[in-house]
Amino acid sequence: MKAFHSVLGALVILASGTASASDSWYMGATVSNYNLDNERAVVDGIDGNQIGLQIGKYLDESLSVELGYGANTGGDDFDVLSLNGVLWLNDQAAKWRPYVLLGINQYDFNDASNLVAGHDDRSKQLLLGVGVGTMVNDHYQFRADVRGMSSLDEDGEDVGVQLSINRAFGGTAAPAPAPEPVAAPVVAQEPEIRTITIRLNVEFEFNKDTVLAVYGDQLEAIAAAMSVHEDIELVLEGHTDSRGSDEYNNDLSARRAAAVKQKLSADYDIAADRISSVGYGESRPIASNETDQGRARNRRVVGEMSFSEVVVD
Repeated sequence: MKAFHSVLGALVILASGTASASDSWYMGATVSNYNLDNERAVVDGIDGNQIGLQIGKYLDESLSVELGYGANTGGDDFDVLSLNGVLWLNDQAAKWRPYVLLGINQYDFNDASNLVAGHDDRSKQLLLGVGVGTMVNDHYQFRADVRGMSSLDEDGEDVGVQLSINRAFGGTAAPAPAPEPVAAPVVAQEPEIRTITIRLNVEFEFNKDTVLAVYGDQLEAIAAAMSVHEDIELVLEGHTDSRGSDEYNNDLSARRAAAVKQKLSADYDIAADRISSVGYGESRPIASNETDQGRARNRRVVGEMSFSEVVVD
């Protein structure tokens, strides 16, 4: 292996220079197989198995330059020296990273008896290849690629396959792929509760306790809520205007409240024991008793009920 010592020295020099110039480089061991064209250099198209070393430097996240050396393991001894650019086709964080190789290969044949007459014992080729790499852990990367070589100084085309394990040095050359995102546990949200209040306001004609039909919608809404929410109880408060004696107005207000209770019980099937009624006479006016409009507002039965419901989106 006449080139081994000189190339190994070049690898060491490049490694030390790269380490000082950048914290983003790698070194690795390679195993290769070259199928050599028998029309170009080697008798009988001998396949060449190689073991070797390579060292590379990342110029940025997607581009590196590497120098490689391989020595033949069989009896047909030839060495391979290569200088390649490596273009990575996706992000460093990806688990699998495809790449493209472009560079120069050089064969050094150590046994001239295997060469076709007229061919040199040194041959240079243009190299083009494709491959894929993956980080085994935080420091080691496995790569596999297929290479095609076309001779620059003789006729002939060769094909090679190379596997390598590379040790990354520095923090940015080839980071381990980002861990798969872990889905956050689904936290059950507390249901949103809202409070609903329904108010009843039934007004009466002067000196009467008859519930007018116009208030049917209010009574129906109260009855519907009480039918759904069976724990709700309703208090009805009766009132009058200021005309008449206190005693008479107390009785009239109580009769008005009782009339609304009877309406809910008889017409809407609400249990009577869920409704209580009370009369306050003229003691709690909400408007002036000096005008017809004010007195009309004071002749009333009022009730209020509240309940909670879950908000559904």
